[in-house]
Amino acid sequence: MRIILSPAKKMNVGVDSLAPGALPQFLPEAECIKLALQALPGKGLQALWGCNDALAALNIARLRAMDLQHNLTPAILAYEGIAYRYMAPSVFEDGHFAYLQEHLRILSGFYGLLRPFDGVTPYRLEMQAKLSVDGHRDLYGFWGGKLANQLASETDFVLNLASKEYSRAVQPYLPAGVRVLTCTFGAVKGGKVVEKGTLCKMARGQMVRWLAEHQVTRRADIRHFDELGYRFASGYSTPTNDVFIKPNTER
Repeated sequence: MRIILSPAKKMNVGVDSLAPGALPQFLPEAECIKLALQALPGKGLQALWGCNDALAALNIARLRAMDLQHNLTPAILAYEGIAYRYMAPSVFEDGHFAYLQEHLRILSGFYGLLRPFDGVTPYRLEMQAKLSVDGHRDLYGFWGGKLANQLASETDFVLNLASKEYSRAVQPYLPAGVRVLTCTFGAVKGGKVVEKGTLCKMARGQMVRWLAEHQVTRRADIRHFDELGYRFASGYSTPTNDVFIKPNTER
């Protein structure tokens, strides 16, 4: 089993924390993307990132001095978004880290596919960014089937906890022999399951923590997830989508 998860925009620099275990698998591709970004003027970068002046200045400075091989932070500790706060990897035990290193893969527009202890440096780049790289019109075209092929070489079962923006870089390219299970976290409104972005991110991070704590490797056991008030809802689930809802949310 491999769990895929989206990254986060906000990143930490923690060279004094746990040491990285390796460099990212797709480092040559990341170097290619770095060069494409560095070739853009400041205004072009700000438009690509869709951020304010302060964030643009911070990330332009980072980009100009970017070194992909030194002073790196393990990916699992580098991202600081909602999902990662609920995963709370900084208080994991060694056994939990070992589980994540084996089973968790973080999707990244910049790095492609990251193992938890791959060393990364702060960057700003969403998978859906319209960045032309190496003759491709965007990052989906640039990455193509590379990420899916890597996953398929590791497993025949992918647990999708990533957003649509990021899972889109993998799912269309996976061979038929790889099963994909997507988890949905929502509330029932008018007979339909409705998802809210922030709550979904919380639940995805919490599920990763729960999976690590319980060392889950079988699909059947995923349905026992019951954190943050969620319960598996068989009536809303399908063979490719496990749905978790909060009880008594029907309105």
